[in-house]
Amino acid sequence: MTHENPATAKPKRPFFLRRGAMENIATALIAIGFLMLFQPFALVLYTYSLVTLLAGTVMFIIVSKFPE
Repeated sequence: MTHENPATAKPKRPFFLRRGAMENIATALIAIGFLMLFQPFALVLYTYSLVTLLAGTVMFIIVSKFPE
């Protein structure tokens, strides 16, 4: 069992700055936008589908630049 020195231990980043979690959220946003685009029931969902897809895509591009 190893002990890390608290001075050398890396502090944990907040949730919104973690690459893995934010990439998953961006991917989910893209999937939601895709489902909104191809559903035949509500015009409101279809109307906002492109905005949702674009937001997820831009978010993924930005988050993919975050460090591991």
